[in-house]
Amino acid sequence: MCQEILVILGSPNSPNGDLGYISISRLNSCLNLYKKNTLILCTGGWGPHFNTSVHSHASLAKNYLIDEGVPENAFLECALSSNTVDDAVKIIPIIKNLSHIKLTVITSDYHLERVMLIFNEILKGFTITYVGVESNLPKDSYDAIIEHEKKAIHSIQENGLYY
Repeated sequence: MCQEILVILGSPNSPNGDLGYISISRLNSCLNLYKKNTLILCTGGWGPHFNTSVHSHASLAKNYLIDEGVPENAFLECALSSNTVDDAVKIIPIIKNLSHIKLTVITSDYHLERVMLIFNEILKGFTITYVGVESNLPKDSYDAIIEHEKKAIHSIQENGLYY
């Protein structure tokens, strides 16, 4: 039997620790996928581009899920990462000693292609399913993020991953 692990990638929160819309949409997707005996791994530490609060983003995400009814024993150690590559790298020591696992990586629709590129490289050998949560951002914000993602993907394709 496979042990499913839901991996929720971090996204910005406010300096006082309020989760942003993107974070909440990813966490709500996790809640929809969560079932008894599923494990959850939250990612996200600190960084000027997404979290300057005193609490790690992963701990804020975990607390949100607990407040929504997920039991404390459903959580693996948090991966205190600072970007998407770091997410993939820092979950390895958390999951490496578990057997028969299937990862479900939850991110946003606009981020999905880059996440797949990164995770398929760094986590070769693991069974991974990807969920791209609909972002519902205003068109100008969505277009700007898509442009950023295209540049990041191009950079990976041209220069490879460094981890």
